[in-house]
Amino acid sequence: MLADASHVMPDSLKFKGDKLFFEQALDGAALIVHGRNSHEGQPNSPKRKRLILTRKIKALTVDPEMPNATLWNPEHASFEEACAFADVASGRVAIIGGPVVFDMFMDRYDTFWLSEAPHVRLPGGEGCFVDVPRRTAHEVLASHGLAPGTPYMLDAVHEVTVTPWRRLD
Repeated sequence: MLADASHVMPDSLKFKGDKLFFEQALDGAALIVHGRNSHEGQPNSPKRKRLILTRKIKALTVDPEMPNATLWNPEHASFEEACAFADVASGRVAIIGGPVVFDMFMDRYDTFWLSEAPHVRLPGGEGCFVDVPRRTAHEVLASHGLAPGTPYMLDAVHEVTVTPWRRLD
């Protein structure tokens, strides 16, 4: 689960080590992609180029509230067109969610970093992928040709890890 039943990430799912890992990864990305309800809310956030998926627009447009953000409706423009509009031609792309956004890119990931907090329970919560909880996150990733690497410990007290799931091809 990546959020509770009200689609909010609760404090019980926030860990210092995970937050640091996430921030460092975003600092190295050329582009951040997320849905309209997702954001990272960090000091560097306004500086980052981003694509925000939304069904509320047709044509690619600059977000009037965030000059570094492009509003993108994937039904009306390709990912490549959105990147060109955002003036991003190369570099690492960080897909930060939600579930529909993660699923859109499932067959394009070279690496998906899956954080897990095994002692947190969010009954009725929002799964990290559309098929969760019907299938586990591991099953979803494996079904798309990704295999787990060695997990990294982010918080030993709470046993929070992040595992790189890499493309097999």
